[in-house]
Amino acid sequence: MTFSAQVKQELCKQPLNRRCCAQAEAYGILLFCNTFHSRQVRIITESPQLKRRLPVLFRKAFRLNFDQIPWEEEGKGTFLIEDPEKLRVIFAAFGLEADSAVSIHVNFAHLEEEHCQVAFLRGAFLAGGSVTDPMKGYHLELATSHYHVGREVPALLREVGFSPKDTTRKGNYITYFKQSDHIEDFLTKIGAPVSAMAVMTAKLERDLRGSVNRRVNCDAANLDKVVAAAQSQIEAIRRLEGAGVLATLPARLQETARLRLDNPELTLSELAQLCDPPVSKSALNHRLRRLVEYGEQIR
Repeated sequence: MTFSAQVKQELCKQPLNRRCCAQAEAYGILLFCNTFHSRQVRIITESPQLKRRLPVLFRKAFRLNFDQIPWEEEGKGTFLIEDPEKLRVIFAAFGLEADSAVSIHVNFAHLEEEHCQVAFLRGAFLAGGSVTDPMKGYHLELATSHYHVGREVPALLREVGFSPKDTTRKGNYITYFKQSDHIEDFLTKIGAPVSAMAVMTAKLERDLRGSVNRRVNCDAANLDKVVAAAQSQIEAIRRLEGAGVLATLPARLQETARLRLDNPELTLSELAQLCDPPVSKSALNHRLRRLVEYGEQIR
């Protein structure tokens, strides 16, 4: 099951208590479904939960039944209304013109209450919404074929506190979010808090994985530097030893050279604690630099 399907499954668990909210949810579905005009309503869905919800929703909202409903066992099913009287009832419920030449608009007078706005947005997502699996990325969108709806829904979203973006794609008008926190808030708002939590969890996992990778890369880079420095120091010491110069150096430098040769894998801090007496990391680093400089002079 895709993440979008999981979200729709969760949304379909929302109760249908108020008729005004049932109408608002049906309104969102109609404006974002496959076909909505004065001659036909056609809703195509693969969601088994939405297939069960739609007949109940339309009876609650408009007191009417679909002219055609799909078998629940079908993969992709079509709900159809072509009866002129039923279409008249639906258009009248939202104060819409039934003239096919008139463009469809959002009638904001039917969405004055917050609970109706939420129901409308839930319906819009059920019919025309999709969301990317948060483990792969962050993108939620609502797609409608109605030009004015594509301009008015972003305005509604901004009114309730969201900051969506919009674009067009293949003749459809897209309202979308690309930020994980906006997607979380939207899903929570329309009644899918479990899905919103899944987005939040995925974001935390990705952030943690990125932090671990950065730390591992940083540690690996530091280790590479330590190894390179130790290699350079050992080469200089062996050069001094081969030239007979090491035995002429001060005792503390000879001690440092011996410790480095015997412990090539140790860091400066660890090596400094082996000195007799122990010295600071800075002091040991100074001695090793002098050994490397003497070795360079011999080269």
